[in-house]
Amino acid sequence: MDDERDDLQLEADGAGRIAADVAHAAAEAGRILLVDIRTPQEWRSTGVPAAAALACLTTGPGDIRAEFVDEIERLAGGDKLRPVALVCRSGARSAFARRLLLARGFAAVFDVAEGMGGSSFGRGWLARGRPVAPWPREPAAGPPVT
Repeated sequence: MDDERDDLQLEADGAGRIAADVAHAAAEAGRILLVDIRTPQEWRSTGVPAAAALACLTTGPGDIRAEFVDEIERLAGGDKLRPVALVCRSGARSAFARRLLLARGFAAVFDVAEGMGGSSFGRGWLARGRPVAPWPREPAAGPPVT
């Protein structure tokens, strides 16, 4: 796990930002836990990254869900050393959530700063043609929805 974390650190900038292509490849290879932290309405609208787990960060504007950090820890199998990449619409929520998780003891948290829809950091997951799956998913398909 240390080698995987170190490899991803090399691909991240000083603020822990990684490109959607890097996050996708790492998630597909099982090197990182990719978590879509957008809202269920956003998941329904665009679909979700095919290899992503889901953990909604907010219940509304500025309203952080109290369970969020515990959900990420559960998705990581209780391993705060496991590399985690967070994706939202345009990188603002994922940057905030990255800082929150680091403050709560997670060791390797990355921000897919271009998000699903693009930002000043890149075109975004969707425009890059990274795979998405519809939401809601069938119960037996993919990681659990929290």
